[in-house]
Amino acid sequence: MEIERESSERGSISWRASAAHDQDAKKLDADDQLLMKEPAWKRFLAHVGPGFMVSLAYLDPGNLETDLQAGANHRYELLWVILIGLIFALIIQSLAANLGVVTGRHLAEICKSEYPKFVKIFLWLLAELAVIAADIPEVIGTAFAFNILFHIPVWVGVLITGTSTLLLLGLQKYGVRKLEFLISMLVFVMAACFFGELSIVKPPAKEVMKGLFIPRLNGDGATADAIALLGALVMPHNLFLHSALVLSRKTPASVRGIKDGCRFFLYESGFALFVALLINIAVVSVSGTACSSANLSQEDADKCANLSLDTSSFLLKNVLGKSSAIVYGVALLASGQSSTITGTYAGQYIMQWLRNLMTRTIAIAPSLIVSIIGGSRGAGRLIIIASMILSFELPFALIPLLKFSSSKSKMGPHKNSIYIIVFSWFLGLLIIGINMYFLSTSFVGWLIHNDLPKYANVLVGAAVFPFMLVYIVAVVYLTIRKDSVVTFVADSSLAAVVDAEKADAGDLAVDDDEPLPYRDDLADIPLPR
Repeated sequence: MEIERESSERGSISWRASAAHDQDAKKLDADDQLLMKEPAWKRFLAHVGPGFMVSLAYLDPGNLETDLQAGANHRYELLWVILIGLIFALIIQSLAANLGVVTGRHLAEICKSEYPKFVKIFLWLLAELAVIAADIPEVIGTAFAFNILFHIPVWVGVLITGTSTLLLLGLQKYGVRKLEFLISMLVFVMAACFFGELSIVKPPAKEVMKGLFIPRLNGDGATADAIALLGALVMPHNLFLHSALVLSRKTPASVRGIKDGCRFFLYESGFALFVALLINIAVVSVSGTACSSANLSQEDADKCANLSLDTSSFLLKNVLGKSSAIVYGVALLASGQSSTITGTYAGQYIMQWLRNLMTRTIAIAPSLIVSIIGGSRGAGRLIIIASMILSFELPFALIPLLKFSSSKSKMGPHKNSIYIIVFSWFLGLLIIGINMYFLSTSFVGWLIHNDLPKYANVLVGAAVFPFMLVYIVAVVYLTIRKDSVVTFVADSSLAAVVDAEKADAGDLAVDDDEPLPYRDDLADIPLPR
């Protein structure tokens, strides 16, 4: 009797699964028919927005400062680094978008279900630290803009920035499209300011094109400046953000719907990052042309030798006079304010709103303290420290993304092709290696040339070198660890039924600390009745 009852239950489950499968198939067919009726341009416009949000990571004050320094020190010779960096950024950002479209979950959620408890906590802490580190240059950059435009002290500008960001984020309650529209407008304000400056200084087009397409590392500090340019481009929190923003669009779960979503987000990200590329080229070119001018005074030449965000407004004063500071200040304000919005918005996908509010306070605190004690110069140094922290944390967002987007268990038939896998891993490991080399050599150089007593250097080395070893081990672990959780299921209803059937039969061990292959991923999908 027991065997007959189990057989009957299994037959009932199979029938329900079959019925659910037919119902889902009809729904997907209907979605595909609706897709066919809408023109392609209209479907594309529905996907516009996330790319401009994430493009701000390549236009934030930290990037602007490295651009200004690269132009002042090497004119147009390092433009090729920006071109290569943004091509790589397009590939990485499209992988993040595809991950969200195919799985219906963002990167932070998949990391939460994939890794053991202690790894999850470690990655979560690093992700929160990345958001804080990304906030620092954005907050300070906006404060510098307020100082240039309205002569407000930098520490007051820090407080205004924190308050205004939270107020502007209130737009999201009217829909994410409103926030995306605001960010897009700020991007175009930046473009207008820097393109306007570019049209005034008129850099030699031939030299700019040579800088874009002929790799060169001439002169003192060229390698370090190239590494700084590359390291400032790919932000870890941006990978979490892009995979989450695409979820605001209702992508049909059909093959056609997923392919269309991935394709349209790629086009949209490509256009947004192309605009970001042009703005970065304009910043480097303006700085390179102005600082190499024959009419440069000794005072301005000294400023060019140590160019920073708060000292760059003089670049066009010989052409625009006092209005040069206004144009530069507006561009910096648009960059800093929009970047702080997107940075705070990214934090919401890693932490809850209350913790996000607390994290924003933590981000403002060091900026506020340093700007009060050290003034503009101290705040500028804090930007450099924040950029180094972001370079340090990049592998812990980039490696999971590369693995998940190339995994059949995560992406099914939509996983990366072998060419994308090889190319993305090559560039990813190259950037990680460059960042690790830069950080380690910078630390060793500081250890050798600082003024601390010998015993203090020994203590610092004894504390940091084991930490660096742990860091390398953690990167290797994330790289070689095999994925265990399935997030792509061709037929979700059938998978949920099979999961329930296996659990009832005792085939799945129930452990609160370990994610189950299906149960965790399909917790919100009701069983067919």
